[in-house]
Amino acid sequence: MDTQNPSAPPCAESRNAGKNHPRAGGLTHDNARHITRFTVIGNHLAQHRELSLLAIGLGVHIQSLPKGARVDIKSLTARFPEGATRIAAALRELESHGYLRRERSRIPGGRIVTRTVSCNQPGRHDRHPAAATADHAHVPATPAKPKKRTPRKPLPAVPHPGYPAPALLQAATDLLAGLRRHDPRLLLSACDMAHLAPGVAAWLERDVSPDAVRQALAADLPPEGVRRPAALLAHRLTALLPPPPPFRAPAAPPSPAPHRMRNCDGCDRGIRSPEPGTRCRDCRERSAAAL
Repeated sequence: MDTQNPSAPPCAESRNAGKNHPRAGGLTHDNARHITRFTVIGNHLAQHRELSLLAIGLGVHIQSLPKGARVDIKSLTARFPEGATRIAAALRELESHGYLRRERSRIPGGRIVTRTVSCNQPGRHDRHPAAATADHAHVPATPAKPKKRTPRKPLPAVPHPGYPAPALLQAATDLLAGLRRHDPRLLLSACDMAHLAPGVAAWLERDVSPDAVRQALAADLPPEGVRRPAALLAHRLTALLPPPPPFRAPAAPPSPAPHRMRNCDGCDRGIRSPEPGTRCRDCRERSAAAL
């Protein structure tokens, strides 16, 4: 039986090819998941480009405090070794960048007090109440329910041809599908093309060439971009619809060519006849009376 060599070195673990593999000599993390007594701090504060290190540390400390904690200069000076001047400057930094807000209110008895409000996301004032309560309780905020997606407005109506022949609708669909080759912003879904095809067919039915239809739909697009191409095309198909071609009466059949001049076989008088050997009317009447 084979035996294992206890002195043999263990197999080296394969190098992690992931993008988070630490660089040689750089920072590594030995992290453990917090279960109790923790506060979620945004990187926009922890890695702020303009705040001083003291202001960042003080901002993290204030966000970790429970509701009602004292964060005046005197209390913070008693808590930290930095002096009152440096702490006051750090508080002003946090206030100028929106992480602190001072509000004055009148309490029962008429006295006016100043309250300090800590903002974990400056500029956002529509926070869910449960999220604010969770921050003060040092637990992760309850995720808000996703908002229901507002249904898109239906596309505007488009004109329809008088005689929607299958070949005409297919030509209209092919024209719409080719618009993206002229401008990538005019990429349409199959549902959009089904809605727009009758409008293009109405143009083709009015003797408008495919090139002219394509020019009317794809030219002079808004420079800021097309938010909903199908809606823009539906509007153009309706607003720019050309009038129907004028009525043309069918042409009259051509008059028959006059017969060739020939000589009558009976009296040698000149007559017009389609065939040779024809007699004039007088000769035909005399021949009939003689019978």
